[in-house]
Amino acid sequence: MRRESTGTYESAATGGETVRAFIPRPLPPTPRIRSRESLGLLLEEAATAVGRLDAVTELLPDAAIFVYGYVRKEAVLSSQIEGTRSSLADLMLHAAGGMPGIPATDVLETSNAVAALNHGVERLRGGFPISNRLLREMHARLFADGRGKAMTPGEFRRSQNWIGGSRPGNAAFVPPPPNHVQQCMGDLERFIHATDDELPVLVRAGLAHVQFETIHPFLDGNGRVGRLLITLMLCDAGLLREPLLYLSLYFKRNRSTYYRLLADTRRTGDWEAWLRFFLEGVREVAEEAVATARFVSETIRDDRSRLGRLGRRAGSALRVHQSLVERPAGDIAHFASRTGLSAPTVAAVLRILEDLDIVREVTGRQRGRIYTYERYLAVLREGTEDPPG
Repeated sequence: MRRESTGTYESAATGGETVRAFIPRPLPPTPRIRSRESLGLLLEEAATAVGRLDAVTELLPDAAIFVYGYVRKEAVLSSQIEGTRSSLADLMLHAAGGMPGIPATDVLETSNAVAALNHGVERLRGGFPISNRLLREMHARLFADGRGKAMTPGEFRRSQNWIGGSRPGNAAFVPPPPNHVQQCMGDLERFIHATDDELPVLVRAGLAHVQFETIHPFLDGNGRVGRLLITLMLCDAGLLREPLLYLSLYFKRNRSTYYRLLADTRRTGDWEAWLRFFLEGVREVAEEAVATARFVSETIRDDRSRLGRLGRRAGSALRVHQSLVERPAGDIAHFASRTGLSAPTVAAVLRILEDLDIVREVTGRQRGRIYTYERYLAVLREGTEDPPG
């Protein structure tokens, strides 16, 4: 289906230069997307994969624990795409009161990304709609402290930004001038809640993500908030009961294709090519998440089985193990507090868990030692160890 550019250009003065800023037309696209005809089997496969992912939370004995870990994996990946060096182990170490071997601002930004997502999900569960207000609230939490304070947390931008290049004049893309941001975001909010265009939720989420990234409403953090918007829309529509589907790893793996398709969509209106890429990602990521959930459950069950054969130490070992499952990093005092066991007993159990390669001491110190549930974190770590491409 032939379309043209999905927006118009307007001259904008910024940084002593005049640039052509792109103003997207409101969604849905015209002519309308016939999703069943143009996307067909791929749309069905993606929806089925999301359904399986939603169902797996009912089958897992430790669903809430898996959600805890998976949310943090997404925060690490999403932050890495934006240039931070925080790893999953760094994030867990930070939560346990340790000192990660990276700049504190990096791990703080990743921790803030967890807080932003949790805030959004909690607001939805409380009946608050996906809205510009909610996106601003999440942005405020993302940049609550550290170097983000200069990025007007929780506010749409009031100055021109650009994507790629060293200055506006050689940028790869220039989003709408600031005086258009409020109107563009208002149009996007109306599209998210529209019910008269017969678009499936997955298609609507794919379109909304592109529109958000095109508007780029914040001075910083647009990528992270734009990726979280996808998850929020699936949760809000009831496709997912838990926030378990994230496309950051897929976008990271296919970074050049992702940016090329965003540009092509704006220039030629080829929404179908973008949606095919998007739906392939949804299907792939949902299937991987199901496999990871099952493997996490098997790992935890296998470790419990091994610890149950420890004789008189089994009871204490299982209590410490359960505490590790719930929060996979901590020091002896942390585990003693959570389990009600004495510090010497916890220390003895942790030595046993080290010998079984279940936990790993990560500080190398004699005092203030911190242990991580290494076998559990190793399952979640896939894709988070490589530097962003």
